[in-house]
Amino acid sequence: MKSLPARALAVVLTVAGLALVSPGATTAAPTPIAEAAAASPRTWEAPGPYAVTVTPRGSTHTIYHPTNLGSQHPILIWGNGTGADVSQYEFALKHLASWGFVVAAANTGQSGSGAEMLDGAQFLIAEDKRVGSPFYGKIDETKVGASGHSQGGGGAIVTGADPLVDTTIPIQPGPQGNTTQLRGPAFFVAGQLDYIVPSFYVRSRYSWSSQVPAVFGELKGADHFFPGETRTRVLGPVTAWFRFWLMGDEAARGVFFGTSCGLCADTAAWSSTARNQRALAIPG
Repeated sequence: MKSLPARALAVVLTVAGLALVSPGATTAAPTPIAEAAAASPRTWEAPGPYAVTVTPRGSTHTIYHPTNLGSQHPILIWGNGTGADVSQYEFALKHLASWGFVVAAANTGQSGSGAEMLDGAQFLIAEDKRVGSPFYGKIDETKVGASGHSQGGGGAIVTGADPLVDTTIPIQPGPQGNTTQLRGPAFFVAGQLDYIVPSFYVRSRYSWSSQVPAVFGELKGADHFFPGETRTRVLGPVTAWFRFWLMGDEAARGVFFGTSCGLCADTAAWSSTARNQRALAIPG
């Protein structure tokens, strides 16, 4: 990772938690299809088709999942910001569950090691095999995504080096992990007005991820705590990214890929975007 000025790095190392009352091998790109019109990321801002149930897993994790589980639900693992708890992100976690994901959120404000996040995935994989579990036969053990905010975003980068994790979304990530070790596609989210984890720092972490398809987005008007409608704006592309990579949802492809991506076109919400060469090579 490129070195930062001492003062900037000190700021990053003191990353705070978020009051966000809402928000192997390298994963192969899906089979190329014909170019289509850009898809608006705002399509995925609305709640998904599933009612959501929240199930505690003792003191270690909170599980957000579709109330009526079908089969082959992908796993999402989540890490909170420094000192934050799961309740501060519940709007976002319920939103993701409403789109068909089973989300294991680590109940800790110190998730930068990634260990607690990976434990959530391993728990759900074990439950998928355990007769009598509500998750028995309901989990797609081969599809795991990781995301988190601030220190939890750094934790997501750590987990992205594990063969268990297919794709990651580091949201305003702290300094944990090494993006050159990511094994699957990554979407880096920054805030235009974030002075705790500045946008230039997030973009630098994105720029070192050349071994995987990587996309960068700077959310217009967002500070480290996602004020106003920015908390909703961030949910659309986050949901679309996981729907595409973990569910093969072709409707979400054009949000990120093709000659004119929907994220790139939504300049009212996203003040800056970038895609690396591997991402540019994926057809829309």
